[in-house]
Amino acid sequence: MALRRVCSALRPGAPRLAPLSTAPAAREQPAAGPGPVPECGAAEAVRPPVPAVDFGNAQEAYRSRRSWELARSLLVLRLCASPALLARHEQLLHVARKLLGQRMFDKLMKMTFYGQFVAGEDQESIRPLIQHNKAFGVGSILDYGVEEDLSHEEAERQEMESCTSEAEKDGSGTSKREKQYQAHPAFGDRRDGVISARTYFYANEAKCDSHMETFLRCIEASGGASDDGFSAIKLTALGRPQFLLQFSDVLTKWRWFFHQMAAEQGQAGRAAMDTKLEVAALQESVAKMGIASRVEIEDWFTPETLGVSGTVDLLDWSSLIDSRTRLSKHLVVPNVQTGQLEPLLSRFTEEEEMQMTRMLQRMDVLAKKATEVGVRLMVDAEQSYFQPAIGRLTLEMQRKFNVEKPLIFNTYQCYLKDAYDNVTLDVELARREGWCFGAKLVRGAYMAQERARAAEIGYEDPINPTYEATNAMYHRCLNYVLEELKHNPRAKVMVASHNEDTVRFTLRRMEELGLHPADRQVYFGQLLGMCDQISFPLGQAGFPVYKYVPYGPVMEVLPYLSRRALENSGIMKGAQRERQLLWQELQRRLRTGSLFSHPA
Repeated sequence: MALRRVCSALRPGAPRLAPLSTAPAAREQPAAGPGPVPECGAAEAVRPPVPAVDFGNAQEAYRSRRSWELARSLLVLRLCASPALLARHEQLLHVARKLLGQRMFDKLMKMTFYGQFVAGEDQESIRPLIQHNKAFGVGSILDYGVEEDLSHEEAERQEMESCTSEAEKDGSGTSKREKQYQAHPAFGDRRDGVISARTYFYANEAKCDSHMETFLRCIEASGGASDDGFSAIKLTALGRPQFLLQFSDVLTKWRWFFHQMAAEQGQAGRAAMDTKLEVAALQESVAKMGIASRVEIEDWFTPETLGVSGTVDLLDWSSLIDSRTRLSKHLVVPNVQTGQLEPLLSRFTEEEEMQMTRMLQRMDVLAKKATEVGVRLMVDAEQSYFQPAIGRLTLEMQRKFNVEKPLIFNTYQCYLKDAYDNVTLDVELARREGWCFGAKLVRGAYMAQERARAAEIGYEDPINPTYEATNAMYHRCLNYVLEELKHNPRAKVMVASHNEDTVRFTLRRMEELGLHPADRQVYFGQLLGMCDQISFPLGQAGFPVYKYVPYGPVMEVLPYLSRRALENSGIMKGAQRERQLLWQELQRRLRTGSLFSHPA
């Protein structure tokens, strides 16, 4: 899979738009930290003390909000807590639009759900909100929230066509991919069971170019005066998902093969970074399988390629797929059912090869534009059957662009059972190769869909068994990354969480490890319209914190609004606390006669 070869083909970027600064403002008070971002690894002689962050102080949490905005938040969050209303929200929106007409319907939405979760219709109209949040220490991650409104049937048709190879379509070849990495009609509409992530479906290459142009505009708008802007992209928007499925299957089989041989050497059940194969025993096993001659196998494992330890770990093993080696004719694995050796890499048609190349070119264009305007690019995680490929392609971008500082951030879903292995392997890879590690940690957006798909198709559920297990995994991964940040000032992490306990855990570990907010190594992220009682106290205390700020025309962001309403219903504990604080602050303003006061 010659990733480096195809990634070199480039196309020019789009013309630059007027810049819009989206990073948190540097406040005059010492509590808010320095202002200009220091160079990677630079230390300050004297640091201001880190102020305590109080998530229960409603007055401070909502100091940036006018009273009518608090009332709107309280109303919207209360409506989101009604199961009966949510079950019929699409029908109710349709009826309201017919009764009110488009103009009045748009006004109603802007006064309620749209106004709560969306910043405005275009880049110009969102400026006031971005500047207002910036003044209170909260930056913005711009996200064009428009989604294609496909029917269930059309989404399923597009998904099945775009996830099936030409050989599979014409019957000249059957899929040798594992069940998890094959398209399935029952799960063709990837929107089902997903409430907090946008879904893209492949229509054609022109549509992918259009998505790329949209991402470019967001990157441009996020750039400008700040060196700390962020923008987010999804790889399923940039190319045919068949390539992601096939490449994920390759990577998973190759890792599985490693663990099979580890079991033969008595190392079953070890953590990924603790598993090391003895080279002599590995060469013997590969030779017995007939994969290659003993002379060829000895050339694979040399001090120049794998070091002098006499062992092979999973990073060494994974590097054998890299284009720096010439092993494509030998990349075979045993089929579990038949016991026969099968090629690991499937053949692509000329058109499929071109589609893969274009996808990588689009990624490269976006990364170069982000570098040009000083914006960090976060590659969002997606379904587990795409994620191995997405993670590997993101690593290729990090190798190229994260030389001096982390411009490309990989996303790790901590509801996955293998999340800790993925994080530790990538941190170690960055250490060995000398590039800057950048990560965003999330819990994950596809749990219900992933569980249902695994049960229906018949493969192991990739998700942690309980919510508590996911929380433990998140904190375990986060703690490992924070430990890395202590010893590596060039590494950075985005803690993307609405969970107050997780944010408190992060603050406590930062204090214990001596990670000062002025270093800007640890970022926090929440969605616009949610958990202001977390975001604004962090920003006012000097911690780098950002809101995901979606924008777009009212009718075109309705799918996004539907997900926000459903997501709020799914995190009732946090939403209930937020409603209590909102009501507490409104009552305080009523008692003190400050109901009509302006934010200060």
